Amino acid sequence: MDFTDDFPDPAPSLPVLTVSELNRMARRALESQLPLLWVEGEVSNFTRAASGHWYFSLKDANAQVRCVMFRGRNQFADFTPTNGDHVEIRALPSLYEARGEFQLGAEAIRRAGAGRLYEAFLKLKAKLEAEGLFDPLKKRSLPRFPRCLGIVTSPQAAALHDVLTALARRMPGLPVILYPTPVQGAGAGAQIAAAIRTAGERAECDVLLVCRGGGSLEDLWAFNDEAVARAIAASPMPVVSGVGHETDFTLADFAADLRAPTPTAAAELASPVRAELLVQLDQLARQLHHHLARRQRSEMQRLDYLARRLVHPAEQLRRRQTELGQLAQRLRHASSTRLTTEQLRIARLNQRLVTPIHVIRREQQRLDALGLRTRRAVEGSLGQRRLNLARLASSLVHLNPEGVLARGYSIVQLDNGAVVQDAASLNAGDTVGIRFHRGQARARVESTSKD
Repeated sequence: MDFTDDFPDPAPSLPVLTVSELNRMARRALESQLPLLWVEGEVSNFTRAASGHWYFSLKDANAQVRCVMFRGRNQFADFTPTNGDHVEIRALPSLYEARGEFQLGAEAIRRAGAGRLYEAFLKLKAKLEAEGLFDPLKKRSLPRFPRCLGIVTSPQAAALHDVLTALARRMPGLPVILYPTPVQGAGAGAQIAAAIRTAGERAECDVLLVCRGGGSLEDLWAFNDEAVARAIAASPMPVVSGVGHETDFTLADFAADLRAPTPTAAAELASPVRAELLVQLDQLARQLHHHLARRQRSEMQRLDYLARRLVHPAEQLRRRQTELGQLAQRLRHASSTRLTTEQLRIARLNQRLVTPIHVIRREQQRLDALGLRTRRAVEGSLGQRRLNLARLASSLVHLNPEGVLARGYSIVQLDNGAVVQDAASLNAGDTVGIRFHRGQARARVESTSKD
């Protein structure tokens, strides 16, 4: 029995979807409607796949949600979560189409509570920065050769041991004063600020190191205290901050005159290297010795030069008299030479001074000589050309084929006018033309023979 006629399709125009299409539509709807957001919960069922991706669940007292954090994102996390950790993740709600499961695609992860601390850090940083507490123009340079170093840290801290070890290696004789203070826990910020102010009031050192080893944001929170930042900025001596590791930043770093990535680096920045200073001192001593030696030799040479110039006044008078006599002799010689030269010049001018008739006669003689030379040159050239012409005519006579024909020879030519030079080029029966000194003839070749 067919019941389709009794119960017609209430929506005959709706399309029929596959499961894949339905899940794809659901995923797109989720991703378009739910934005990127922070979710807090406890980690459970944590798994690291062979591909490097993290799979886990976040749960609270009433619900849980599946999460995935791909390797391209989790490699930037500063810790690996474990089951039971209370964390916050920044994630995009989505749907895993293959299983139709709702999940969160995590992009960042942090321990729960760190986000609120970081927001408080950013807010206080912006406030102090607006007041000019971190102005780079107010930063002071460290003394190159400090007489004493002050250290603000805990006596039990590993950072103190690292700083003292670095100082012992670089500058063993440098005095160090410790201003002890807790660096973690309730009230630590106020005590750190008090220790910095104490160091400034006692004015016992040239540079102050504020240092602590690495830790989480909560562990380093005392150095984000506003009182610590203001105490560092108000310190009368330069302050070097060496708090945490290279990736850790605190307000103490921004307020200090110089930030070091680690406590050891802070000690290295604040102290010179004794061995290097000794090498530089030795080099300077050698340079000074060489300079003094060169200066001494130069002054000795100058003294010898001055001693040679220092002569008795009587000797100087005799030298002046000798020089004066030499100058007088040169003057007499120059006057005599000048007079002789002028006399010779006048004589040459007198010789050149002639009358116009003499000039005309001399030019007439020159013209006559030029005419004679011209006639001789023409006659010589014409004679040479006549001889050349006679030689060429004689050569032409010898080379004239008519002269050869006149001596009894003849020229044999083919019908095309070509001269026959070889009997081998003729065949029996060929017709040839024969040219004589007088007249021509035509003949037929009977036979040919070699020479």
